[in-house]
Amino acid sequence: MSQNIINRSPLSALGYDFIKAPFLPKGKSEYYLRNMQIRNGIEYRRLTAHEIEMLVRAGNTSDDWNNLLVSDAFNPELVKNCKFYGLVRIGKLEPFCLGFSDLKTPVGLYNSTIISCDFGDNVVIDNVNYLSHYIIGSEVIITNVNELVTTNHAKFGNGIIKAGEEEDVRIWLEICNENTGRRVMPFNGMLPGDAFLWSRFRNDHVLQEKFKSFTEQKFDDRRGYYGKIGDRTVIKNCNIIKDVWVGTDAYIKGANKLKNLTINSGPEGRTQIGEGCEIVNGIIGFGCRLFYGVKAIRFIMASHSQLKYGARLINSYLGNNATISCCEVLNSLIFPAHEQHHNNSFLCAALIMGQSNIAAGATIGSNHNSRGADGEIIVGRGFWPGLCVSLKHNSIFASFSILSKGDYPSELNIPFPFALITNDLGKDRITIMPGYWFLYNMYALARNAWKYIDRDKRTERIQLLEFDYLAPDTINELFTSLSLMETATGKAYAKTVTGNKKTMDIHTIGKELLKTGNPTVNELEIIADNIENSKREAVLLKVLPAYKVFEELIVYYGVTAILGLVKAYKINSFEELLAALPAKTKRTEWMNIGGQLIPTEELNFLKERIRSGKIKSWDHVHDFYRQQGEKYTSQKRNHAWASLADITGIQLKKMTRDQFNGLLNAVLATKEWMTKGIYDSRAKDYDNSYRKMVYESIPEMDEVIGKLEDNSFIKQQLADLRIFKKEITAVQKRLKLKA
Repeated sequence: MSQNIINRSPLSALGYDFIKAPFLPKGKSEYYLRNMQIRNGIEYRRLTAHEIEMLVRAGNTSDDWNNLLVSDAFNPELVKNCKFYGLVRIGKLEPFCLGFSDLKTPVGLYNSTIISCDFGDNVVIDNVNYLSHYIIGSEVIITNVNELVTTNHAKFGNGIIKAGEEEDVRIWLEICNENTGRRVMPFNGMLPGDAFLWSRFRNDHVLQEKFKSFTEQKFDDRRGYYGKIGDRTVIKNCNIIKDVWVGTDAYIKGANKLKNLTINSGPEGRTQIGEGCEIVNGIIGFGCRLFYGVKAIRFIMASHSQLKYGARLINSYLGNNATISCCEVLNSLIFPAHEQHHNNSFLCAALIMGQSNIAAGATIGSNHNSRGADGEIIVGRGFWPGLCVSLKHNSIFASFSILSKGDYPSELNIPFPFALITNDLGKDRITIMPGYWFLYNMYALARNAWKYIDRDKRTERIQLLEFDYLAPDTINELFTSLSLMETATGKAYAKTVTGNKKTMDIHTIGKELLKTGNPTVNELEIIADNIENSKREAVLLKVLPAYKVFEELIVYYGVTAILGLVKAYKINSFEELLAALPAKTKRTEWMNIGGQLIPTEELNFLKERIRSGKIKSWDHVHDFYRQQGEKYTSQKRNHAWASLADITGIQLKKMTRDQFNGLLNAVLATKEWMTKGIYDSRAKDYDNSYRKMVYESIPEMDEVIGKLEDNSFIKQQLADLRIFKKEITAVQKRLKLKA
């Protein structure tokens, strides 16, 4: 029995009836959508008899020369050995070469089969074996392509269905969970915040239906849209390109297969796709780069992200300014500023909230500890698992968690930010060092924030991304961590006390020990509860210094916000400052919505407006992001003031001169040790004998890795400290805080 169905039709039908009769509106031609799409402004005319004769002599054929239309500046000498079917329109052709990089090729159409296409001015179409139903811009170069085709039901990677299609053909992104329970419909222009909102709140069925409606209303379900290739785009040496929309100035070379895609490219960023890539069912943002054997299926790449060296991205959203090399990523939602390298790292069913770096051998994570592949991992900003880390679903990590090498055998819930987590096999326990980054690796932490600001290449910044490690999300985590350390310390101390323990207020005792810096704390084995899904203990390390650092950081966060107020409003007296501060403060909850921090109450208001129909589209949701971005400085400032009031117990409106002066001196001291920590943690790399031993001399080491004193980031931090000192002194003088 025959397996392949081969349909026969008259040769005269080739290039016609692109829109079949059931889907063609009454009184419309099959070109009505095509004519709406073409916007090049070129006036086309029919060929003259002389031009037809010249074309025939040059080896060209057409099913109907009346359907080959050209501009007045058409040169028939620049069309050779082509077969034309259906309505084809050709713009200006002039006798010169187009050059791009090392490629130079003459303007014109050569050695190609062309079916129902439109061309702008001075294009190069050479050795395209099958080119069908495309609108191609001006100065486009397409050479050595086997198949470049658009079907009448093309969706260009968007999660929609066309008229007459069944629901099961719709493309979904199955992010965050392998069991499809958090799937979303991809669409061109989808932001990380959109993907996050849609993938959460799954029991809110009204909200979910609204998101689906927003997506469907962005697109036309009519059949018959042509593919487009924008001006100055270069496509060479590719195999199959099907149902792909390409922006301007893109560069595509050596791709094996591109299918059902939108490739954004243009002034916002040039997108490049390189050799051996196989990319299907996706949206590629402006300024993206995909090179060397990349496999991407059912995906979105936000602007200025990269896939390289055989990376596999499947059923995932990759945020802006992110890079994935070599490894495999499945069913994940990744916020902006993510780095993942090396061939043997694996990320699956995860929500990664940005500023993350996943090293070689990391397996995040295994779904084989449950009866179904339905586990998830959620990590805050700054997640950094070390070499060969293996994690289990379900697990949650606070912001800026770093994990040392090891196979973590059970699910983890780590609420302590800036922590080093270690699987201590020798003692069969897990250890957590809160505040590790501030105590031992300040350089990497500070540079993490700086480098992602520097690398943010977005031109359209609808979402305001937060890269500072001290922000509402991390500050709230610090408060949670302080409370947990107080309780854990109180429990540890209670174990050393004889007598009746029932009347002891564990939390108050722990808080007192930590607040007073009692050295007894250093002698306790402090155990945190509900950390690992096992009977092993989770031991907290360096609790006393971490507690002190966390308190200092919250004070620093709050006082710098007051300094920002003084500067912004040019406050010239202490009385003015008190008048500007709020009488009441309340520290609010926040959520990370695709890298943008938004108060939870504002998010709830957004959801209510969506449910009620007051917000009617994704564009309106994006307007909400913009509005929140405009509010962020004041909202963050209010959060900082409330945090300062909570940590110090000072009612800001009643703050005295001496109290504020003391706070200014305290934050200056904090800034000094932070800057010193940045320098010292980098200086270790120059003092360590094991690092120096690979060099013949110190001058050679300086030549290879650069001199410590020439480090531009450290120089900038030292300069910032000098400026900060001057600002503090100026405020103390202007507000007359010193006697």
